[in-house]
Amino acid sequence: MKLFSTFIFSIFFLTACMNGINPKEHVGEIYRLALDEMMGKDTALNSHMKYIAIDLGNFVELNEQDKKEIFRFFEKKYKVKVMEASFAELKEKGLYNPDTMVLDGVLLKLDKVYFKFNKNILFEGSKYRSGTGAIGVEITVYYQDGKWQIKKSEMTWIS
Repeated sequence: MKLFSTFIFSIFFLTACMNGINPKEHVGEIYRLALDEMMGKDTALNSHMKYIAIDLGNFVELNEQDKKEIFRFFEKKYKVKVMEASFAELKEKGLYNPDTMVLDGVLLKLDKVYFKFNKNILFEGSKYRSGTGAIGVEITVYYQDGKWQIKKSEMTWIS
């Protein structure tokens, strides 16, 4: 899956570069936009959160600098600790209460990224707080007027 994601991402880079846009130089910004858009969906899930966990396990195109910039952005904006972790890792760290089945924070996960056509990137992901407090989202980020921005954003499921 990682190899396929990297292959698709590389094709997108080559196509975009032919049009004067180098998305590789903006990967952190593109992912930050999508993740922040997720935080704005169903804001009740953000109530009293103690942390934001971001699961970036499937995406090798983000380097450590990109991740640090994303985490700093979220720490500054939401005033909570931000970490890279999967649901399993949160459980291992004791950040999931098995009695209430609730996280003390929010888990953002990007499951799939589709590089549709020039200047458009579709993200599928989820925002999780508990078994009965989670949403699925689809977000399209695109390049227009010299910047990356949200084109479309919608919830695809609610639990």
